[in-house]
Amino acid sequence: MLSTQELTILILFLISSIVAVAAKRFNLPYTVALMAVGLILGTIKIFQSPQINREILYAIFLPGLIFESAIHIKISDFFKNIWIILFLVIPGVVLSTILSAAALIFFASYIESLKEIDWNAALLFGAAVAATDPISVISIFKTLGAPKRLRLLIESESLLNDGTSIVIFLLLLNYIVNKNFSIDTMFTDFALIGGGGVLIGIVIGVFASYAMKNIDDPMIIITITTIAAYGSFLIADKMNLSGVMSTVATGLICGYRGFSNDIFPSIKIATETFWEYVSFALNSIIFLLMGFTIKLKILISLWPAIVLAYISVLISRAFLVILGWGIFYPTKSRIPFSWAAIIWWGGLRGALSMILALSIPDNFAFKDIIIAMVFGVVLLSIFIQGLTATTFLKALKIVPPKDELKEYELLKAKIAIIQNTIERLEELSQKRLIDPESFKELKNEYLKELETYTKKLGELKLKRADIANEEKKRVLRRALKEQKTKLLELYQNGTLSFDTYYKLLNEIDAKILEMETIG
Repeated sequence: MLSTQELTILILFLISSIVAVAAKRFNLPYTVALMAVGLILGTIKIFQSPQINREILYAIFLPGLIFESAIHIKISDFFKNIWIILFLVIPGVVLSTILSAAALIFFASYIESLKEIDWNAALLFGAAVAATDPISVISIFKTLGAPKRLRLLIESESLLNDGTSIVIFLLLLNYIVNKNFSIDTMFTDFALIGGGGVLIGIVIGVFASYAMKNIDDPMIIITITTIAAYGSFLIADKMNLSGVMSTVATGLICGYRGFSNDIFPSIKIATETFWEYVSFALNSIIFLLMGFTIKLKILISLWPAIVLAYISVLISRAFLVILGWGIFYPTKSRIPFSWAAIIWWGGLRGALSMILALSIPDNFAFKDIIIAMVFGVVLLSIFIQGLTATTFLKALKIVPPKDELKEYELLKAKIAIIQNTIERLEELSQKRLIDPESFKELKNEYLKELETYTKKLGELKLKRADIANEEKKRVLRRALKEQKTKLLELYQNGTLSFDTYYKLLNEIDAKILEMETIG
């Protein structure tokens, strides 16, 4: 018999499935839609939902989500961009914490409910909101075909700054509560906790990669990666080191060594599909729980403080990103200013910020106001930035506007139809089923149309080369899938042996993987 908690989890999965279908139908970011539904259901209290807390986040959600992101990052690309990523992650999180705190202190004098807030509370707020969670923006990037390097920068920053934010927040909290703050001690502790976590992750990642070598069973590979993902996090956490940094290191190494040429492409696809499902399932539940956890009535009563807190976060993020853009502009690591703008706007806040705020001790004077402001910032960032990310990307011309994509497809379709019509007219003419004069007149009309559409298509290709590249990828993907279907048919009717079928299947899967990696 199902317990209440098990039934609740099933209901949450059912809700998330319905929301996923609706979000796709209405072209909304899935995670934003989930949080909105969670808010509504949490407000009307149809059923009792489990509340989001540190134990749930650490034991279930963080390891799986971090590992899934890490294994998809190409380590060679990661190290090519290492300096700009590290700037956003280490000095970036420290600067973001201080700047958010300073902006909050400045604005606090204008809001009655914030007038008593001090630097200790402001710094805790700044550290809590320093962690970015751009999951909805990343999914939009994938859908719209944003540049690969831009996706890498935002995803890598998010991966690493989660660990950095946790360490800085917990160190600040410890020093504020115990009244023994020291810059030297803080930096030493930060290096030990973060570096120790990375070291644990590297060791586990190397062992897991070695264990996966030449294994041809996807179930075993999935089991090894699951143990590595959750084991690296839990071991580091039990040793009072950074579990997040440990899982990031394990994921990067497993993605590089374990998922390289040592495992078959078909097994790699099966394993990555499993982890994509894990990511989908965990994100579905966590964004619903975030909606359930936020108490809308409390946030509405404190809306002036929350709005100013949100503005503080945006200002500090803007300063940080522009500073990084300026520092790296003279170097090979430079990025376009439009990319800097989307890195700024794509820095959404999520569940981790909420968990950090909830972990403040009850006897801390400003706990309730910090929780309200952090929850409010998370809510505003997900709804405002999450819902406008697509418009922002198109306005900055980082992805092709939908109108141009439609025009491209329309021109291609018209050209194909006219070419087919001309061929049909020539067939009729050869069979003497059409008057020669009529044939000549009609053919000339269609040739003129064909010339016009071909010229427009050429101009559009010159203007947006990425559209043609995306179409080429789509056609190639379809062709490779048809090859797999035909291959399976040949195996099932006995034309191919299993060994030959499996060898050819791996060759096709390798081409699919190469195409997706390049894109």
